[in-house]
Amino acid sequence: MTDQTCDEKLDLRGVLCPLNFVQTKLKLEEMEDGQILEVVLDDGDPIRNVPRSVKEEGHKIVGVERREDSTYKILIRKLGS
Repeated sequence: MTDQTCDEKLDLRGVLCPLNFVQTKLKLEEMEDGQILEVVLDDGDPIRNVPRSVKEEGHKIVGVERREDSTYKILIRKLGS
């Protein structure tokens, strides 16, 4: 994954669907267009559902990285509200 500077970070390990997407969406709403949000998600439903839902909201996934602890770090660029 490229070393992009993140404007905000959310650690959602242990947060179940759909609350992890809700928290991601709320954080994105607070951010400016073009900013990057880093989100840490568990394997399974969270990494399958959150990126898809974020894209459906019109934002862009700019990076996904599997971490050593079997969680994922995703980078989301906020696009026009």
